Amino acid sequence: MTNESYDVISKRAKTARITKNVITYFFLGVWGLMVLFPFYWMILTSFKGYGSYNAEYTPKLYTLDPTIKNYKDAFTAVPLGGYFVNTIIFTVLTTAIMVFVTVFAAFAFSRLQFKGKNLLFTLFLSLMMIPNELVVITNFVTITDWGMRNTFMGLILPSVTSVFYIYLLKENFEQIPEDLYKAAKVDGTSDIKYLFKVMIPICQPTVVTIIILKVIECWNSYVWPRLITDDATYYLVSNGIQEIRENGFGRENIPAMMAAVVAISVPLIIIFLIFHKKIMAGVSRGGTKG
Repeated sequence: MTNESYDVISKRAKTARITKNVITYFFLGVWGLMVLFPFYWMILTSFKGYGSYNAEYTPKLYTLDPTIKNYKDAFTAVPLGGYFVNTIIFTVLTTAIMVFVTVFAAFAFSRLQFKGKNLLFTLFLSLMMIPNELVVITNFVTITDWGMRNTFMGLILPSVTSVFYIYLLKENFEQIPEDLYKAAKVDGTSDIKYLFKVMIPICQPTVVTIIILKVIECWNSYVWPRLITDDATYYLVSNGIQEIRENGFGRENIPAMMAAVVAISVPLIIIFLIFHKKIMAGVSRGGTKG
């Protein structure tokens, strides 16, 4: 092959590579705009005045008269600050109990030997096939019969277990060599000590991922708090958003609601930005066998 032919082939390959990259980044850019547009619209609406927003027959992608009044209204129209405190209490307690249950259940299914373990775990996984609506109805009847409506226990109890999180952590625990567990038992190490000193540190990314995902799930919880609480003392931020939405002057106060959503989203965005690498590492580890 002559040098001239080699140069022609090299240029064609380079052109093809550049074209491929341009097309790839173009579609990624379009997809990114589609994903980010709802967030832009949420923030934009939160800075629009109530009157100017309702006067728009055609939604505008900008505002010439931004205002922070919606943020003031979000915290004064309803006791959103108190709902924040309730949500923090609900999120912390639910996540703590769920992690405790998940860690010990995953350890039992991955390391302990007992009769019917595989059958029990199969039945446990089958719970994921039950429609969520049916579970919500069952939980509502149970919590009501137990007299736990309008209590933090009523809010927390239905959310302290997760079949998916137990399965995810079990898969991680099983990637730790069995010989390590046997060696620890020979040395007289108890199961609890082995769990906390060996297994959890090795699977830390997955545990952190589970914690963060559960925090987000609790923070965004809407259906269950709306069903089980009708006392404002136990309202979460999701209840507050609905109250703000209905607090308009004859019409829905969408700008104030969007301001509340922005304020509520900030903690979750900060958490994700700080721990996003651990989340990705935990999820990818959970999907890898061997």
